[in-house]
Amino acid sequence: MVVHDVFGFRGDVRDQADRIATEGYLVLAPSLYSRGRKPGCMIATMRAAITRQGQAFHDLDAARSWLVAHPECTGQVGILGFCLGGDLAMMCAPRYHFAAASVNYGAVPKDAQTALAGSCPVVGSWGRKDLRLRGSAARAGAALDALGVPNDVKEYPTVGHAFLNALPPAFKGKYNPLAAATAVNFRDPAAVEDAWRRIFAFFDGHVRRNNTSD
Repeated sequence: MVVHDVFGFRGDVRDQADRIATEGYLVLAPSLYSRGRKPGCMIATMRAAITRQGQAFHDLDAARSWLVAHPECTGQVGILGFCLGGDLAMMCAPRYHFAAASVNYGAVPKDAQTALAGSCPVVGSWGRKDLRLRGSAARAGAALDALGVPNDVKEYPTVGHAFLNALPPAFKGKYNPLAAATAVNFRDPAAVEDAWRRIFAFFDGHVRRNNTSD
């Protein structure tokens, strides 16, 4: 299951879903901004990510249940989130029955060890040039290690926020203050490919492990 970034369901969500499907996975990419006007949905979803409760979580669990019931599903479901979707994937990991979670530049709770207790295995990627989330990989890895949760967490020194996303052109402006703070313009093809390699290796080990049809 692919969870979109803060900009919502755009073309890059389809690209991500297609990339995962090419690896032989059944993919569902729900839109969390489909219950009204986009600004209101965006605010509600961001609030849910901060408070760890709200309609977004109900929708994600419903999407997981839909996948489990799908005749082509093995019953093992992984969740991949980007940006805001990474926040949600982080909080879904200990809450619902996911086989693995891929957290990509998502916020790590201050009470990480408490919040992630009971988490499924996690593969996570962050960029060191993302000033807002700098140090998140180390905090996530330390909490997951302390909890005994299998994980593969990495901070890439050459990239900033959203390095796995294709951002809207207007967001990439040189003088955009949010772009400057998150260093979204720092993209490294080698880091992108390595992150996807790690995601697929991790999911192959944790999501496909009960798939006897492979």
